[in-house]
Amino acid sequence: MEFPDLGAHCSEPSCQRLDFLPLKCDACSGIFCADHVAYAQHHCGSAYQKDIQVPVCPLCNAPVPVARGEPPDRAVGEHIDRDCRSDPAQQKRKIFTNKCERSGCRQREMMKLTCERCGRNFCIKHRHPLDHDCSGDSHPTSRA
Repeated sequence: MEFPDLGAHCSEPSCQRLDFLPLKCDACSGIFCADHVAYAQHHCGSAYQKDIQVPVCPLCNAPVPVARGEPPDRAVGEHIDRDCRSDPAQQKRKIFTNKCERSGCRQREMMKLTCERCGRNFCIKHRHPLDHDCSGDSHPTSRA
């Protein structure tokens, strides 16, 4: 005797088992059977919000703090770009040493792009006198 209205089908596409005691994933809110309720078993995309683990930087082996709900990959990437003490990460930061002098711009370039009029260093976006409100000798009249 079957009871089709009792229980629920497993949300895992490869399973779809009718389970009389279905379980709800606390991360993605999907309904699963006992075999697929674990985060890894149903490849839960929201597991990082519940499965709290401290990621470790692959270059310097330092723990990287992550805010709750934030993907750990983004935090590790930012750590490598800013704080990592390993040789490859520091060498990458040393390449981009020429900071744009336009107020509000934080872009760094490999090469120095010096304005011929005011003598200040700018990024590619602000290298033209009209783009950085040049305070040099003469101002061009058009951007073309």
